[in-house]
Amino acid sequence: MNNELNAREALKLAKRIVIKIGTSSLVHAGGKMNLRRIEKLARVLSELMNQGREIILVSSGAIGVGAEVLKLRERPSTVSGRQAAAAVGQVHLMQVYSRLFAEYGYNVAQILLTRDTVDDPEALQNAVNTFTGLIEMHVLPVVNENDTIAVDEIKFGDNDNLSSIVARITGADLLVILTDIDGYYKDNPSERPDAEMYHNITDLSEAIEAAAGGAGSRLGTGGMLTKVHASRLAAASGIHAVIANGSDPEILYRILDGEDVGTMFVGRAAQ
Repeated sequence: MNNELNAREALKLAKRIVIKIGTSSLVHAGGKMNLRRIEKLARVLSELMNQGREIILVSSGAIGVGAEVLKLRERPSTVSGRQAAAAVGQVHLMQVYSRLFAEYGYNVAQILLTRDTVDDPEALQNAVNTFTGLIEMHVLPVVNENDTIAVDEIKFGDNDNLSSIVARITGADLLVILTDIDGYYKDNPSERPDAEMYHNITDLSEAIEAAAGGAGSRLGTGGMLTKVHASRLAAASGIHAVIANGSDPEILYRILDGEDVGTMFVGRAAQ
């Protein structure tokens, strides 16, 4: 237990942080962008950068936003439909991020990745160099999968997995996955209101994924299983990971103050 508490304390010192926010945290149930939440996210991340922390944002939402702009009732079921929605939605999403972060004096940069980028050593090094250059210039990298060109063979599968990979290739100290529930529960909290939540996880074996379901939201792709899997892999690489409720982006302050919020996967080097 002491090691787990010390790991929470260590989050106060995290400098390079990858923050992943999902579609359900960015888009209302009806499909329109949750501007109030995105505005607050921009303020919180800007304050963290003011503190000297290096932030990388992995943002879902392109397909969900595009579906709303194109007046679609739900996520497109065809590959071409999803690619079209992503192309439209990514533009709108980046426009909003650019405008909101500019209010706090920060520029944003779009980085769209596919798996073949990280599988090719030269392309990977170019991507890492881009991240490094942007961070040195105090620009916020906003990362998403390149849904417009990605096919199954070169897809990450979901942005939870992508965020874990980004954390590893950029040498992050911490990965935070913001979602629409408080953390990782031992049972489904929507079916079992008394379900107990994991607070600190040091068991990084595949068995820890057993309680996670697989379903994502109506407009997104990732369920709890993908978040647990991504967090487990990050922690196995020595990167602390926290799954937390993103309904109030100020929870990031609490995480970085070492509070016992969300579910923390303790990085292997700290165990």
